[in-house]
Amino acid sequence: MKIDNIDLGNQPVMLAPMEDVTDQAFRLLCKEFGASMVYSEFVSSDALIRSVNRSLQKIKVNDEERPVAVQIYGRDVDSMVEAARIIESEAHPDVLDINFGCPVKKVAGKGAGAGMLKNIPLMLEITKAVVEAVKLPVTVKTRLGWDHENKIIVDLAEQLQDCGIKALTIHGRTRSQMYTGEADWTLIGKVKENPRMNIPIIGNGDITTPERAKECFDLYGVDGIMVGRATFGRPWIFKEIRHYLDTGTHLEGLTNHWKLDVLRKEVLKSVECNEKGELSGIMHVRRHLASSPLFKGIYDFRQTRIKMLRAETVEELFAIMDEIEERIGE
Repeated sequence: MKIDNIDLGNQPVMLAPMEDVTDQAFRLLCKEFGASMVYSEFVSSDALIRSVNRSLQKIKVNDEERPVAVQIYGRDVDSMVEAARIIESEAHPDVLDINFGCPVKKVAGKGAGAGMLKNIPLMLEITKAVVEAVKLPVTVKTRLGWDHENKIIVDLAEQLQDCGIKALTIHGRTRSQMYTGEADWTLIGKVKENPRMNIPIIGNGDITTPERAKECFDLYGVDGIMVGRATFGRPWIFKEIRHYLDTGTHLEGLTNHWKLDVLRKEVLKSVECNEKGELSGIMHVRRHLASSPLFKGIYDFRQTRIKMLRAETVEELFAIMDEIEERIGE
C-alpha cells in the first residue's frame, strides 16, 4: 500500500491518532514494535495559529518515528489552510491528516471533527483548500456518517477523493454512536468495492486481536488497518498482529514479565520526551498503564490500580510494578 510515494508495505497496521495518547513517546514505542505508520494527537488549527505551546508540542516529530502523520482539525477554511502550512514548514511530517471523525462534544459540537458530517459542502471546501495549500500528501479520517439515518460514507468517499486526498481512513461508527456498540465494517467494505475509488482505504474500529486484524483484511478488502484503543497498555499489539498476518500463527515468547518490562520502558520514554519533566510524564502515562490488559485477572487489583493512578514519580510507579510482577504468572 502506498500513500502518494510513501510505501507502507503489504497489509500495513497503523497507530490511530488519539488525543492524550499518541504523543511522541508512545509513537516511538509503537513504531519499535512494528507499527507501519504512526499518527500524532489531533491539533487544533486555531490553537496552532495562535502558537499555543501545547499545540506546538504536538506537531514535533522525530526521524525515528517516520513515516509519521500529523493530524489537524478545525471548522473554517482559512485557519485550516494556515495550520497546514505551519505544519508543513515547521514539523515536516510525511503525511498531513485531516480529522473529520472526532465525536466528542467539545469538538463535534462546535462543528469540527465529526461535526463536519453535518456540513458536507464545508468539509469538501476545507479538504480541497488544504490539499492545494501544501505539497505534503493529505489524507482524511472520518466516520460512516452523523447518525444511523445518515450513513453517507460511500458517496462521501468519492467526493473526498475528488478533492485530491491520497488515502481515506474510515471508523466504522457514526458520530452519534461515539465509541459504543460494535464497529460496522460493512460500509467500509462497500467503499473499497466501489470501482470509482482508487485511493487506499484504511479501516478502523474494534481491532483488538490479531485474528480480527486478519479478518478485516480478508472480509472487507481494505488496504490498511488502524488500531486505536487496543494499544492502551499494550504497544506490543503491533508485534502480535504483524506476526499473525505474515505467518498465520500466534507469536510466542511474550511473557508477562517481558510485557511488564515494556510498560516500564513506556514510562521512561514518557518522562524522557516530556519537556515539563517527570511529574508531567508520569501523569500522562499512568492511566494508560493502569488499563493494560496485562493486569486483567489479577485478584483484587482495584487498590493497586488506584495506587498507579496516584503515582507521581518513576520510582513510585516502578515500585508498584515490582509488586505486580510478584503477583503475575508467566
